[in-house]
Amino acid sequence: MKKLILILIIFSHQACSKSDDNENGEAPSNPPEIMNLPPSIPNKVYPDNGLLCLDNPLEFKWNPSTDKEGDSIVYIIEIAKDEAFEKIVESREVSNSSLRLSLEKGIQFNWRVKAKDINGNYSDHSSVWKFYTEGEGIINYLPFTPELISPKAFSKVDNSMVNLIWSSSDVDQDSLTYDIYFGTIQPPPLLQENFETISYEISISSGKTYYWKIIAKDDNGGVSEGSVWVFKS
Repeated sequence: MKKLILILIIFSHQACSKSDDNENGEAPSNPPEIMNLPPSIPNKVYPDNGLLCLDNPLEFKWNPSTDKEGDSIVYIIEIAKDEAFEKIVESREVSNSSLRLSLEKGIQFNWRVKAKDINGNYSDHSSVWKFYTEGEGIINYLPFTPELISPKAFSKVDNSMVNLIWSSSDVDQDSLTYDIYFGTIQPPPLLQENFETISYEISISSGKTYYWKIIAKDDNGGVSEGSVWVFKS
């Protein structure tokens, strides 16, 4: 009888040992799922920034994206009349790294492109580049819309002075002057007219929200108005 009890104890111990998946008594975890990564961001080739495009239809070209998993890739190209891409005139999905389009003449356009793999993963957009299409009978092109350099939109400035910096250009190579609008109300009031450089330093007070914008003017009467930018102090 004692022998039978001993055998049962040994068997019970072995059964319990086999039921343990690890020394802590925890079930083994499943292997981590491998994440599928998005394609790389396309690099634009043509038209480059600030170009006056004489061809129409115009061929857009960019360097192909790469995908670490080797997934097939398509591209989404967007063309808009504004930097915020709220006025999109063309949005196409293509499998090649180029697209030929006819566009309205004598207009400033902005374009960008992003990649998408077969699993629905999107890359970030490329940087936004702007260009003009040549117009019939146009002898003067407007300046390009001013672009924000500093301070970054919706950033916080901790100093008592801020240096407003922007950029603009003109395909006709005309000289440019700038009207600066700045203040704590929206729309901001005119601060400086016919300013000749692309930066302006001004004092600010803490705990306020500031709005500003730039209007670029060439010496042939061309005028381009920028967006209203915002920062806090």
